[in-house]
Amino acid sequence: MYNKYFKHQKGITGLETAIILIAFVVVAAVFAYTALSAGLFSTQKASEAVYSGLSEARSTVELKGGVIATAGTPGAAGTIEMVTFTVTNVLGGDPVDFTVPTGGTAGIATGNAHKVVINYLDQNQEVDNLYWTVDKVGNDDGDNLLEVGEKFQITVGAAGNGLVEALTPALTVNGRFSLVVLTPTGAVLSIERTTPAFIDTICDLR
Repeated sequence: MYNKYFKHQKGITGLETAIILIAFVVVAAVFAYTALSAGLFSTQKASEAVYSGLSEARSTVELKGGVIATAGTPGAAGTIEMVTFTVTNVLGGDPVDFTVPTGGTAGIATGNAHKVVINYLDQNQEVDNLYWTVDKVGNDDGDNLLEVGEKFQITVGAAGNGLVEALTPALTVNGRFSLVVLTPTGAVLSIERTTPAFIDTICDLR
């Protein structure tokens, strides 16, 4: 009777148990490795994004002081020929190369020596790569790099080679416009101003 009752008894051996356990361990190890790799990859990308953002912030310039316009023709229907503003480093950051254009034709910069590009935008037009010059204000170590503690005064245009020649129509009274300063690295500096109802020879654009 005993043999009849137990003759169909089934079970598993220690070897089968070990195989199943090893399979579970291997699967768990694969999942753990995948999760760990994904975490390390995400951390690396986050770190790269932080350093990239910091590098861009340290290579950005900011406006320092007012924006001054010089008239081409003063008066109630006058025009603007030049715009002058001063820039410095943000956060005491990395040097920015302000090598000036080698020349200008009809208010547009020529040559490829300059790294900084200044564009113009208003409701009527967009003009790229305006001619500009630079004057060092205060501390200056003699090179064209805007560095910590230095101020560069940028003049967009020149007499006979400025905004009057570059723009059609010209920038006149009650005109809202933007100058966009593009540096080799870092964020864009956008300067938005409106010309007064009467253009003096020298105007402080607020």
